[in-house]
Amino acid sequence: MAHRRKPLGAALALNSAVLIVEIGGGLRASSLSLILDGVHNLSDEAALVLLLLAYILRVGLSGRLLRLANLFNSLGLIIVCTFLIWQVLQRLAQPVPVLGLIPVIAGLFSAAGNWGVARVLHDHAKYDAAIRLAYVHNLSDTLLSLAPVAAGGLILASKQSVFDPLVALLIAVFIVTTTVRSLISHHKDLLWPANVVCGHPSEDGQAANSN
Repeated sequence: MAHRRKPLGAALALNSAVLIVEIGGGLRASSLSLILDGVHNLSDEAALVLLLLAYILRVGLSGRLLRLANLFNSLGLIIVCTFLIWQVLQRLAQPVPVLGLIPVIAGLFSAAGNWGVARVLHDHAKYDAAIRLAYVHNLSDTLLSLAPVAAGGLILASKQSVFDPLVALLIAVFIVTTTVRSLISHHKDLLWPANVVCGHPSEDGQAANSN
């Protein structure tokens, strides 16, 4: 439906800003906690793009894109987090200097941006399982984005960069846990959304109209 494209577009723009700040800031500061949170937002970015396309394209393509968007927001996160946990363990064994101020600033910006995305999607999340998943993820991301803030603050206070991979590990565990829980609870709607057709008439509705 056209009225759902506008909030999805706004959410995509906000999430893009968050993504750029977190990945760019994480690379500049060598902050794994900020990069990990940014990768989480990268998954949300891909899902929002596919959701927006699903509401624009014809019903056959939109249904496939909807399932693909849900997979990006679930199974993709688990795979990425598994790889990043390995990176965290390497950082714990061989600490890397981290610029603590950047995660603090970028994390606060990201928390505000994620809250904005959730706010934009709030009303439509009541009626659409895929949008509801994106809404819930971004709402949780609001608090999750404060984790790099905590890591940066601890680094500034203690001058110990080990806090960054420790916080990154907590972020990874949180992401995997919440994603698996969402898949178990809503797998039928999220991976096989037969009754969610992105504003297009269902096959039954088309048949009824043709009679």
